[in-house]
Amino acid sequence: MQLEFHQLDRRWEHLRVREPHRQRRLLASLADSGQQTPIVVVAAGSPDRYLVIDGHKRVAALEQLGRDTVEATLWAMSEAEAVLLSRSLRLSPQESALEQGWLLAEMEQRFGYGLDELSRRFDRSTSWVSRRLALVELFPEAIQQQVREGRLAAQVAMKYLVPVARVNADDCMRMAAAFVAHHCDTRQAGQLYTAWRTGTRAVRERILAEPELFLKTQLFSPSRNCF
Repeated sequence: MQLEFHQLDRRWEHLRVREPHRQRRLLASLADSGQQTPIVVVAAGSPDRYLVIDGHKRVAALEQLGRDTVEATLWAMSEAEAVLLSRSLRLSPQESALEQGWLLAEMEQRFGYGLDELSRRFDRSTSWVSRRLALVELFPEAIQQQVREGRLAAQVAMKYLVPVARVNADDCMRMAAAFVAHHCDTRQAGQLYTAWRTGTRAVRERILAEPELFLKTQLFSPSRNCF
């Protein structure tokens, strides 16, 4: 079916991380060949409204290209069933633990699923579910939004910011801000985190107060902490 953009409800869009390099490739492909794969929708409960289950990135790219409509496949099932089926069929790269946590938290809040129900529906242990829900609760919303927008890599957040958040929430926010402001790659983020983890309180404060100076010292002396 052909749908216009105003007919689409995109409430699940925020559960996926934006990846600018993948989005650019998708944009180029759609511009060159058009839409080859329909998005997946379910009825949204009001006339001519449809909830997008899969294909948010295609919708965004087609809008960017100035298209008026999108090809869609309508699944005759409930919202919850469609989300779970789409996840089980997804062929995209493995989602991060944080993205899994977002999905679990949304299912818990929107449909009232408890730990046992989530465990059964995702075919995982209750401890797996608990760890990912706890991860969402651990991170401040500001950091989660930076991950969603692609300004902070999920891998960097998981590897370096999670342990900081468990020790000091304020330091976690400051470190995340440093990662984003200085466009730290995984190596630079690891250097900053390691220096923070092994440093005294005074050293930690100086690193977070002057992250640019710290990163410059690592550029010239990568094998040791000169701070």
